[in-house]
Amino acid sequence: MRWHRIGLGALALLASGTMAASAPVPGANPLFHDRFTADPAPLVAGDRLYLYVGHDEAQRDEMFNMKEWLVYSTTDMRHWTAHGAIMNVKDFKWAKQDAWASQAIFKNGRYWFYAAVEHDSTHPGKAIAVAVSDKPTGPFVDAKGSALITNEMTPKGTHSWEDIDPTVLTDDDGTTWIAWGNRQCYIAKLKPNMIELDGPITEITPPHFEEGPWLHKRGKLYYLTYASLDRSKHRDEKVSYSTAPTIRGPWTYRGELTGSGKYSFTIHPGIVEFKKRWYLFLHNATLAIGDLNGSIGRRAVTVEYLRYNPDGTMRPVVQTEAGVTAPAPR
Repeated sequence: MRWHRIGLGALALLASGTMAASAPVPGANPLFHDRFTADPAPLVAGDRLYLYVGHDEAQRDEMFNMKEWLVYSTTDMRHWTAHGAIMNVKDFKWAKQDAWASQAIFKNGRYWFYAAVEHDSTHPGKAIAVAVSDKPTGPFVDAKGSALITNEMTPKGTHSWEDIDPTVLTDDDGTTWIAWGNRQCYIAKLKPNMIELDGPITEITPPHFEEGPWLHKRGKLYYLTYASLDRSKHRDEKVSYSTAPTIRGPWTYRGELTGSGKYSFTIHPGIVEFKKRWYLFLHNATLAIGDLNGSIGRRAVTVEYLRYNPDGTMRPVVQTEAGVTAPAPR
């Protein structure tokens, strides 16, 4: 055995375990190490990007245990401020559990927050809630006093959790649209009051759609990005997308954007332009906190650069540990 000379300070660090793992690089993946986070939804307000996430609290072999939504913010994509919980599922008096995926949007001088929850026994199944605040960090309050969308409004589905994962987009004419779903993908127009649907619910299910839709627009092209699952070939979700010349379609399938999140069955895209660069937020299950390793109910949010081809299609994204700490692509 060969011994090497090391200082007493280093010996003390080794004994304490401090040198066992290096400190996380700010801005590298996963982004947050204080809690397990999932379902990232970015929103730009001024010179700051806000990221709304679900809080995974699963213990041992639990599948999902989610009670609240958190928000973080940044001005440089490297250093993040934790603002804590903006809302608890109990703040929707008609909901009984499950603070699932969400998205916030700014309109009419206020911040509107759409989220998936489990409705009480009066309307069994998953439902879409809407809350409102004067600030992006909340506090948010129930804006309607009842669900915006309930399970009986989409009777095609064969399971009770098809009404999840809302995404919202305000078009150039000021009209706001909401899309959502599991196995089936639905879209509807919102009234100007932001708490009622304005017209029928339409199905726009793209190939291999599983859940987690995200609407965005770049130039004249509309994008529907989502968690996809080809059950004949894949065990875990990937990210795929479609594009359309109008929000009403027709939608053209463009293929896979990313592979699966490491160690994670689920994946959830969130796309935004911030300070002239485009970013794709995702989640995986690589984070360990204490004696809890990542799992289906203990996920961790990540981010990667997003690039477009001249024809508007998105370039495939490889998920990395470096994330946006790597040099930005030209």
